[in-house]
Amino acid sequence: MTIPQQPFQGQPVPQAPQQPINKKSKKWPWIVGVIAAFIVIGAVSGGEDDKKSTDAASPAEVAAVDAVSSAAPAPAAPAPAPAPAPKPVPGMGTPVRDGKFEFVVTDVVTGLSTVGDNPFLTEQAQGQFVVVTMTVQNTSDKPKGLSPDNQEMYDTQGRKFTADTMAGIALDSEVSIWDEINPGNKVTMKVVYDMPADAVPAEMELHDSMFSGGTRVALK
Repeated sequence: MTIPQQPFQGQPVPQAPQQPINKKSKKWPWIVGVIAAFIVIGAVSGGEDDKKSTDAASPAEVAAVDAVSSAAPAPAAPAPAPAPAPKPVPGMGTPVRDGKFEFVVTDVVTGLSTVGDNPFLTEQAQGQFVVVTMTVQNTSDKPKGLSPDNQEMYDTQGRKFTADTMAGIALDSEVSIWDEINPGNKVTMKVVYDMPADAVPAEMELHDSMFSGGTRVALK
């Protein structure tokens, strides 16, 4: 058994050998911490700058945007499509057709107070009698009925008038009430209208029958 020796008085006490200090191992955590702190500070400041630049524009920028917006011309509205030109209405003396009849208005007489040569058949106008004379030809290959009652009168105010049957009978027209026209034949028909004294005839609407579309003729 070995007895440890005690140092004599005045003799230096032997020290345990010191381990070498690794200076690098102490410096790296400090360096890494500093770098991380700079990164965090830069990210925070950069984010705040981006937010400020995004959320709040300077007064000069706002004024510039407003100036551009007010100076920009408004988009032009599309031009409306031009309305189709109205189809001209044929005048007197022009042949017009509706269905199987061809009409030619040849004369208009206005301002008559009475019609009829027979004193027993004379008719008195409420306003004025207007007599329209026309020729009517059957253009079909079959007999066809014709009636003055199917022919309509319009004045310059757009009012519609129907034929006066009794005045037509008193006038002794070739077709007074109704007649059947053979294919190719042409007749002369006078249609009488009782209109206000101040009414001005403007157009006739001539019909093949009461169910046809009709065709217009200007009384000029």
